Amino acid sequence: MSERSERTTGTAEPPAPAAQEQSVDPATEVFVAHRNLLFTVAYEMLGSAADAEDVLQETWLRWAGVDPTTVREKRAYLVRIVTRQALDRMRALGRRKESYVGPWLPEPLLTAPDVAEDIELADSISMAMLLVMETLAPVERAVFVLREVFDLGYDEIAEAVGKSPAAVRQLAYRARAHVAARRPRGAVSPAQTRAALQAFQRAVETGELQGLVDILAPDVVALSDGGGVRHALLRPIVGADKVARLLAGGWWQREAERSVEPVQINGGPGLLVRVDGEVDGVVAVRVENGFVTGAYHVRNPEKLARVARETAVSR
Repeated sequence: MSERSERTTGTAEPPAPAAQEQSVDPATEVFVAHRNLLFTVAYEMLGSAADAEDVLQETWLRWAGVDPTTVREKRAYLVRIVTRQALDRMRALGRRKESYVGPWLPEPLLTAPDVAEDIELADSISMAMLLVMETLAPVERAVFVLREVFDLGYDEIAEAVGKSPAAVRQLAYRARAHVAARRPRGAVSPAQTRAALQAFQRAVETGELQGLVDILAPDVVALSDGGGVRHALLRPIVGADKVARLLAGGWWQREAERSVEPVQINGGPGLLVRVDGEVDGVVAVRVENGFVTGAYHVRNPEKLARVARETAVSR
């Protein structure tokens, strides 16, 4: 089933940040000021930029009918709307994932270098963390995102998810423990990350097997997402030897006119792969203790729209 199926078709587009003019009505001005934050909330809950944009449109349609002068805490009000819309959207997204061909990976974002400087934000949008959050129930995920990433109070979260503050505290505790048991280990310094990515890029470009084995962690995991449209792995590959052989002798080497460019993907290191000048896929790379512990390869064309230009995310 197509990743874009079951999408909404609203008639009004939410204003973009660059669309501000000299004379802007108060509702639009408030929405534009919080747009990047709202997108980030929706994206972290859904793992899909396309669905996050749909949620943003639905949020705008509801906000446009509100008199902003009657809303005391505008940021909290907007976050509440976007959270409820994202929870509704999760049901449709869950149905699509059930029929998805091969592993499902989050839609990658090309992010600005300064996103990596906000360690908590970069970690929260990383491929590895988004995959961990996929294991949470929808409301648990919403609570985790709003509490751990955006530091909202329990009362605010309770209004957003339709639970009591006491119930939200329990959900936050369970979600935190669940994520802690599965989350990636601590991040490394930017210098270590750059060095590891450079070594990884050299190894995959040359196909030199030992170079790959040297930079991969013993328990490295490789996942790929072709969506049933492009060739990709149908299951995870685990272990340095297996992953190295995959990268050294796989799709990297079969494409004659390919280029590999280092980029920032979801706040972390990644490679943008082009074939005949066209974007063929991206590989988000997880680096820990100087070694690559995760390689997340997205080739599904429907998920590559956000790697052509930087996407603004914020807390």
